[in-house]
Amino acid sequence: MSAWEKYIHADSLDRLVQLAVLHAEFEAIHPFLDGNGRLGRMLVPLFMAKTELLSAPMFYISAYFERNRDEYYERLLTVSRDGDWTQWVSYFLEAIIQQAEENQRKADAILGLYEKSKAEFSKVIHSQYSINALDFIFQRPIFRSPDFIKDPGIPSPTARRILKLLRDNGTLTTVRPRSGRRAGIYAFSELLNIAEGKDLF
Repeated sequence: MSAWEKYIHADSLDRLVQLAVLHAEFEAIHPFLDGNGRLGRMLVPLFMAKTELLSAPMFYISAYFERNRDEYYERLLTVSRDGDWTQWVSYFLEAIIQQAEENQRKADAILGLYEKSKAEFSKVIHSQYSINALDFIFQRPIFRSPDFIKDPGIPSPTARRILKLLRDNGTLTTVRPRSGRRAGIYAFSELLNIAEGKDLF
């Protein structure tokens, strides 16, 4: 682990190749009793942010590894069994490319949804607070009704009215209806479905 930690801070001509080696070595060392896979995948965006490949540690590599699970384990095995780093690095770099392209598609779709929703929210809500409501829901696509009503950007009576309008017209999906003192939970399913890459609601 000491050598591994030193390699994190070493200079490299290619940071992505360095990251491929770091990930494989972490999985091989397997330093913890549980959670090594999750930590190894978390290492990817953290290292990319640290080395300024990303402006923030926001890169979800797990989706590609899950879709190509058998090849992922086979490539790691060929490193430990055969010392074949070329095949592993090639696989890892392809994972970065494919996931970056998917992330870009999602980001474009989310921006498109935001622009489309501006007009739709304004039409449904008929309020100067329509953008405030939209921004809140984009920041928290699953939320409790009291959190929306207490948002400082919208007066409480107006927030209650907006919430009802967005529920009634189907913009928001009811995850858990309000019952007695238990708050309702609502979701902006269109945004969540884009983010997850599949229809959840």
